[in-house]
Parts: sequence; structure tokens; C-alpha cells
Amino acid sequence: MNAYRTHNCGELRLADAGKTVTLSGWMENLREVGQNLGFLVLRDGYGTTQVVIETEEMMAAVKPLNKETVICVTGTVRERTSKNPKQATGDIEVVPESVRVLGRCRYNELPFEINHSRDADEAQRLKYRYLDLRNPEVKKNILLRCSVVSAIRSAMTDLGFLEITTPILTASSPEGARDYLVPARKHPGKFYALPQAPQQFKQLLMVSGFDKYFQIAPCFRDEDARGDRSPGEFYQFDMEMAFATPEDVFAVIEKVLPPIFAKYGKYHTASEPPFTRIPYREAMEKYGTDKPDLRIDLTVSDVTDLLSGCGFGPFAGNTVKAVPVSDCALTRKAIDKLIADCEVQTAQKTYWFKMDESGAISGGIAKFVNADPAVAEKVKEALGLRPNTAVFLSAGKKGDAQKAAGVLVKLLGAACPGHMDREKYEFCWIVDFPMFEIGEESGEIEFGHNPFSMPQGGMEVLEKAERGEIDPLEILAYQYDLVCNGVELSSGAQRNHDPEIMVKAFEFVGLGEDDVKAKFSAMYNAFCYGAPPHAGIAPGVDRMVMLLSGEESIREVIAFPMNKSAQDVLMGAPAEVTEAQLKELNITVTLP
Repeated sequence: MNAYRTHNCGELRLADAGKTVTLSGWMENLREVGQNLGFLVLRDGYGTTQVVIETEEMMAAVKPLNKETVICVTGTVRERTSKNPKQATGDIEVVPESVRVLGRCRYNELPFEINHSRDADEAQRLKYRYLDLRNPEVKKNILLRCSVVSAIRSAMTDLGFLEITTPILTASSPEGARDYLVPARKHPGKFYALPQAPQQFKQLLMVSGFDKYFQIAPCFRDEDARGDRSPGEFYQFDMEMAFATPEDVFAVIEKVLPPIFAKYGKYHTASEPPFTRIPYREAMEKYGTDKPDLRIDLTVSDVTDLLSGCGFGPFAGNTVKAVPVSDCALTRKAIDKLIADCEVQTAQKTYWFKMDESGAISGGIAKFVNADPAVAEKVKEALGLRPNTAVFLSAGKKGDAQKAAGVLVKLLGAACPGHMDREKYEFCWIVDFPMFEIGEESGEIEFGHNPFSMPQGGMEVLEKAERGEIDPLEILAYQYDLVCNGVELSSGAQRNHDPEIMVKAFEFVGLGEDDVKAKFSAMYNAFCYGAPPHAGIAPGVDRMVMLLSGEESIREVIAFPMNKSAQDVLMGAPAEVTEAQLKELNITVTLP
């Protein structure tokens, strides 16, 4: 028998009336309604129970205690006269025979009210995270995360996957973000790196003869925070399969994730397999993003040929994209706000006009559209306009116009009733990513998505590009993204398991065979010993739980998150260390 409780604080029901029980938890509140009458709310990780104080002795025992003191109550369960249907234990109360203090709260004032901690300043919440987590509304996200991870493990094990952990201390590798470096005491001047992902290790497992691998993997990247990305560290549901193609990966994900989303999500409907597949370039043209939210029925049309020469300055010589919205009832004020919000998100101005009830084009930039009646008619025909349809437009370089149009789709879907089915999880695959792209900063050819991906066409297509027969930017890769409700959950690929193809691909980004051998020596050498075709993916656990819980910030689903500046204000990290520690590591700190 447990020394501190016979039941938890969310467990007792009317059928337990008459029992002698022992409960332990935090004293959430004491409400006095008379000289020796009061109602104490006792809370633990399972719920709350009302303890009724009816004697002078009991009142003397609990009245001096501060809120959040941990106590142990032994007493008798009885039916409540005033029941609380909103509370799981609302039919009963406990009349105490004894109260013991297990852990005294020594502060008269709390940093915030526990049950209203989400209204507190975020810095305070993170500093006192252990108090924040006592709030049932905060705790439930962590419990949800536990359930989701458990369900993933169970499903993957049932499908024959082996859970294998990979190293945390490894070598620095150019994988797209900054590494966290760890000095090696026994090897002065050398450093380990925390893994940005288990990418190379999981591929090496495939070479080692493990057929199906997965793990809930910690990953470390020194990058800035975003609403859907935690700085410093995150977890991903990492998987890899030998003798597999993207089709095999799709089949596993489409079997594992929909039931989990339907069971644990805020919405209880998830896409049935097969998920919609959209080529990358089509996604950019049709939705203005490679992360489309398919719950929204709005799409993007190209009207460059129709409107670039209409006399409106921002359209001249630019790509022009249009998002028509039928049955649009937005007021002028709402339209102005939406356009302003789009500019904040994209740094691009957007425009509008509408087709009114009479069929005439009016509002916004209508005078430019109407300047040539023939153009106006062609616009109506091309966009399939009907009365009460508004058209929102973006213009600029192709990529900028697409991005702004994509944000317009998202904002309009949320703002215009009837154009978004919110109550479901809509998955899709974005496929056929370009193997190479021109870097925005470097102006040079770079890998577009993942350097370890197999190009579609293999060595043959790379040799054609090398000979100048095709543009390297036209080469597609066996790469894919998993997207749900406009959030990218994961990237994946069929891996490049052939060392000769790997070397040839890296030549396009200015790295020769010696560079590949130096940077990826373990994987290159392993492939030279015979590697099976393999493919994989790694959906982000934090992002999945954020979607399932309906939270806007990823920090709400992480037990001990860092702040936006990658600081752990609870533990005081990062922090200075002693000179003795630095000397032992042969490190000298030079401050900027």
C-alpha cells in the first residue's frame, strides 16, 4: 500500500462514498465560508478533490498553510450536497480526519496564479516552469505528447521496425544549420558536434543490414526560434527502410499517422490514405507555397499575360498572381487589414478588385483592369468570375509573387466563411523537388533540399547536365515533404546509396571526390562496401503535437522549452564556466 495515497485526486466517485481514503497533492485553494467551515481544493497530476473543513481543529491545521503547500489528507468520502458537474470528482467530497504537511510552500505570493499561468508573461512562465506545469491546461499538452510518442512506438514496432538509438556526440557535418560544438578534453583543439539529425547514422544502419529502423531522436541546431520551431533542440520521429522506395515510406506514414491524429487531435478527422501528392513546382504555382493547407479551397492563378501591361506600375514587367474569392463579404476595412497583414508577413504589397452584383469590376485597382474593356472581359473569363467575387493580387519576381499569393490564400481562407474546412487534419505529400537551386546569398548552384538524395535519372541525368544537354536546375530528386494543415511536418528522400553518383552530384556544388571523402568519410566508405537502396523520413514530434493540441507556439508542447533567444531561464543556460574548466579543455574565451 502506498504510504501517501490510496487514490489520486481525480479518481473518487459516488460509489466510493463511505470509504476511508488517503489523498496527497497541492493545496490549490482554501475558501472559508464560516468560522470553522471551509472548502479546500486538493490537486495532483490527475485532477482535483474537494476537502470539506468542518472543525476548529482542522481549520487550525490548514488555515496557516500557503497555497501550493503539499499535504496528505486522510478522511471519509461522502456525497456532496452541492455537486459540480464540471468536475470529474464533483459528486463527492472528503471529510478529513488528519492533515499532514509533506512539502511546505514558503512563499506567501506566487509568481502567478497556477490555473491562470497561461495569462502570465512568458519569461515568468519559463523561469517558474515547474509551477506553470502544475496548471492542468499546460500539463495536458505534455500528457498528450506522452500518448503520441507511445502510439508511434507501438505502431512502428507492430510494423516490424527496430528502435535503435544513435550517438549524441559525433562529428561536425555540413547539414544546413550551425552545429553545437562540444570540446574534447582528451583531444585538445578538437570538438565533437551534437547531431543536427541522425541522418548519416540511420543510413549506416541500412548498410549494416538492419532492415527497418526508427527512433524518437533528439536533434540539435544552433538556429533562431520560430513559432513552429524550438531553438537549440527538438525531437523527430526518425525512420529509415532498406530495399525501399518513396512508395514504401508513404505507405508506412499513411498507416501510422492518421489514426494517431484522429484519436489524439483537437479534430477527430484525418486524411485517409493515399494522401494527395503534389509536385513541388505545381504547389508553388497553384498554392503559392510548398506547404499548402488543403482545408482551404482557394487557389492561385497566373494573370501575368493579362495584367502586366494594364498600366498599373507595380505590375509592369513583373509576374502577377491572382487569388479569386467567391461569395466574398469582406468589408473595405477588413480588406485593408488583410492586405496590411500580408505585407507584414511577406514585405510585399498586394492589391484587389471585385466583381460586384451587377457584374462590373470595381474597387481597388479596378480602373486599371477596366482601362481596356477587352482585358476586363478576358480577366473575368480566365478567373471564372461571378458576382460578389473579390480578386486579390500579388506582383513581383516570380518567387516573391508566389509567396505573397500563398500568404493571401492562407489569410483569405481563414477570413472568408465557406472557404476553409477547419475541423480536420488534411495531409499531403509535396514531391519532385529540384535537386539543385541557385543560392539566394551565394548566387551559386546549391543543393535544393537534401544533399543525400537520389536524383531522378541517376548518373545518366547528372552526366547529361555535365555535358550541357540539360540545365542542372531542371534535375528533380526523389525528395518529398509531408505537410498537414499548412505545416511542414517532415522532409524525406530516397537516399543516394551509390558513391559514384554521390560524387558526381557534389561536383555540381563545387565539391570534388576528395571533399566528399573528407566530409562524409564514414558514409562514403560504407557505400563502397555495398549499400542497399534505402529511403526514409523524420516527422517532427514537437510540430505534430503542436498541431494535435491546436497550439500556436511550439513551446506549449515542450516540458522545458528555451525562450526565443535560445536561453534556458529556469536553469540559467547558457552560462559562464570557471577558468579551471576552460583550462582543462585548453580553451580561451575571447569576447566580441
